[in-house]
Amino acid sequence: MPEGLATSMVEFRSDGVTVIGYLARPKAVGTYPGVIVVQEWWGLNDHIKDIARRLAQEGYIALAPDLYSSLGHQVTTDPNQAGQLMRSLRQEDGLKDLNAAVRHLKAIEGVEKERIGVIGFCMGGTYALLLPCHNKDIKAAAPFYGQIPSPDDPLKNLACPVLYLYGEEDGWITMQDVNRLREALKRYHKSGEVVTYLGCPHAFFNDTRKDVYREREARDAWGKVLRFFEQHLKG
Repeated sequence: MPEGLATSMVEFRSDGVTVIGYLARPKAVGTYPGVIVVQEWWGLNDHIKDIARRLAQEGYIALAPDLYSSLGHQVTTDPNQAGQLMRSLRQEDGLKDLNAAVRHLKAIEGVEKERIGVIGFCMGGTYALLLPCHNKDIKAAAPFYGQIPSPDDPLKNLACPVLYLYGEEDGWITMQDVNRLREALKRYHKSGEVVTYLGCPHAFFNDTRKDVYREREARDAWGKVLRFFEQHLKG
């Protein structure tokens, strides 16, 4: 673990369910913006924990909740099992647990309560786009290759700027849907940017999957995320 960071597993309640989460923060005493990190369909795995630590290194207190807490805290590398887990998670339950995670994060000593962001990948990207449509505490959202609400009515309630990152050759999210997001942001007068990386597949940011990882584009995307969060959570 990088020096200067403190990490721990935490628990919080969500409508009768005990949700676990991974918390990463700077050791130095002070106040920091908070970021919710939303998992891929694999579960709360080491890759997601690593992203939380990366954010902590940049001066954020990051909480990655386990959205499969009610499903037995499962983590898998099997895409068939991952798909089954994702389908077993009702969207309303995922949002409920994320709202509980926001409340928990805001209650942590040292978190700047008015400066909360969200980032998510794949399934987590879907939730990272939906959460600020349901929770006005979110001040910046950075979804990676998540599904776009259909119909797009929830985006009318989008409460913060969005940075949506996408690979042109994504086999799960269509370019048609990404263009629909662009159009919806304009139509509803929402602040947002959609970044498309040419030739990149779904999950191009995941450096634990050499079959899809694209280092150059992932580094560029991370830089954009950090500048985006710097502007909206630290500015």
